Amino acid sequence: MTKKVTVLDYGSGNIHSACKALAQAGAEVILTADPNIIYESDGLVVPGVGAFGSVMNKLVAKSANRLIDKRLTATRPVLGICVGMQVMFEKGLEHGEETEGLGQWPGTVQLLDSPRLPNIGWSKVQPDSGSALFQSIEEEHFYFVHSYAVTSWELDIRPPFIPAHLAWAEHGQRFLAAVENGPLVATQFHPEKSGEAGLKLLSNWIKSL
Repeated sequence: MTKKVTVLDYGSGNIHSACKALAQAGAEVILTADPNIIYESDGLVVPGVGAFGSVMNKLVAKSANRLIDKRLTATRPVLGICVGMQVMFEKGLEHGEETEGLGQWPGTVQLLDSPRLPNIGWSKVQPDSGSALFQSIEEEHFYFVHSYAVTSWELDIRPPFIPAHLAWAEHGQRFLAAVENGPLVATQFHPEKSGEAGLKLLSNWIKSL
């Protein structure tokens, strides 16, 4: 059965390229902000481009923060992309301003320590062994466009609970490129702009729904 994936329509950019890539990867894609459709779909994608604070303001204006939390509380899958990953953390620091995030994970999004920003282009991503998201694409490069990232993982998950699978990349310093943590999965890179590797990653996620 084809999985139904909702792309959250809240005024972010890169929405149509994400919809196209998800369809290519095998999903039935719905672009909407309708709460009932968002909750009932097999998967929810939260895209995001631009500033952390701007994305958070738009999410809150659509009450999407509550919708995301409701889905995750019910263990219904959510995929965050780029700033859609960043807002899953506790807070973001941009241009000297601190903005509260969705708080699904502890941690702070901050400016990368690199002489060359933004980080635009292809970087190799190194996932943990056993990653379902990166199955058969463990050695691939993915497309990034960002200046801010999370540089440490602070969620301490101990047995019998299953630890998160992490993936890392480097630009001036090591940073989180992706997280798989139960129903919540997120990538700092843009899978929809990452060619065949990105489509395979989206396909892996869709198959997990």
